[in-house]
Amino acid sequence: GRIRTGETYQCALNSFMRFRNGEEIILDEMNQETIEAYEAYLKKERLSLNTISFYMRILRAVYNRAVEKELTTQRFPFRHVYTGIEKTIKRAIPQPIIRQIKDKELLAGSSVDYARDMFLFSFYTRGMSFVDMAYLKKENVDSVRITYCRHKTGQYLTLHIEPCMAAILERYGQVCPESPYLFPILTDEQPELAYRQYRTGLNYHNRKLKRLGKLLGEPLPLSSYTPRHSWATAARNHDVPIAVISAGMGHSSERTTLIYLDSLDNAVIDNANEKILKGLNDTISM
Repeated sequence: GRIRTGETYQCALNSFMRFRNGEEIILDEMNQETIEAYEAYLKKERLSLNTISFYMRILRAVYNRAVEKELTTQRFPFRHVYTGIEKTIKRAIPQPIIRQIKDKELLAGSSVDYARDMFLFSFYTRGMSFVDMAYLKKENVDSVRITYCRHKTGQYLTLHIEPCMAAILERYGQVCPESPYLFPILTDEQPELAYRQYRTGLNYHNRKLKRLGKLLGEPLPLSSYTPRHSWATAARNHDVPIAVISAGMGHSSERTTLIYLDSLDNAVIDNANEKILKGLNDTISM
């Protein structure tokens, strides 16, 4: 039943089989030389270090499971290939850009206008993820609050409906009167079909957000992750405690929240330094 996990394993297998030109390999041939050659192949394909690590960690997990089942001996073939995580470009954008997105004139009812509404709804709702928006049902919403279960962690979250949220809820709540879902992303409640619709909707949403970003002249491509990271950063910049941000986003631990807030904007650091030095210089001048 772990559909997404199955997809990632299939993706890693497809990559490795392309490297092998479709030829299968026995477990005893999964040695250091083979794995290093695979890494060289991935680098030649100009994949990012994180993508290379993604494939390597999946292959390593499968290999280690084979070792545990005594299907092969442990030769530590992944010892000298990259399996770490590189720091990625910050996905957060500042609040003035959020304002530009909100105020941008778009053709009402267009696909980009719809993507903008989903982007803003995510930001308004403390960074609600796209999967949670997709699976959000009408029964999860009453006149004053939204209560939903996070798809990733199973944690229940409740948030008060602000006027900006209410406007979007009203706009889409009756688009599909017969559907149990709030937004027109899913139509089927059968798990596998619903998941396929979610994946299709996510890909479409990200394409339209990139289009929106180009219309704004935003140098960093917008994605479904952007409002979640942006809300966390905005909350931090408003001096909201990490514990509160973590609870608001439904993170399982503050450590996860800190990953979102790993990089402080240089402007924030510079402003802090200016205040520190100003106090020091005032003291000296006295």
